[in-house]
Amino acid sequence: MDEFKARRVVDALRDRGVNAHLFRGEAFGVRVTLTGGREAEWDTDGTAGLEAQVMLDGMLVGYVPEIEGSEGFDESQIVEAIARTDYDQRIAHQRPVPAPPGPALTREGGVFRRFLDGFRYR
Repeated sequence: MDEFKARRVVDALRDRGVNAHLFRGEAFGVRVTLTGGREAEWDTDGTAGLEAQVMLDGMLVGYVPEIEGSEGFDESQIVEAIARTDYDQRIAHQRPVPAPPGPALTREGGVFRRFLDGFRYR
């Protein structure tokens, strides 16, 4: 996932009340903060399909297997897939319907967002 696409997905998830953040590692992705200190790291390995690792203190504690057909997902489908994921099991699965949206979270960076990221937005 490229940086700009990941940022747009994060913004859309935060608009739905999902505590998502831009993940900056070897590749860009989406990090979703979960209960109990866990974090789901979505699409950070550079593969075409959408999958996630669930981490706790740097240790793998679960995962979301690659979602079938996700290599062709557009941004709205990626947002929908992340929002529908149920992380309560070690091998997470997709709920039949997304959880009801919560109150929107503020976008990260606030007024200094463009300064902090070097005016790279398109």
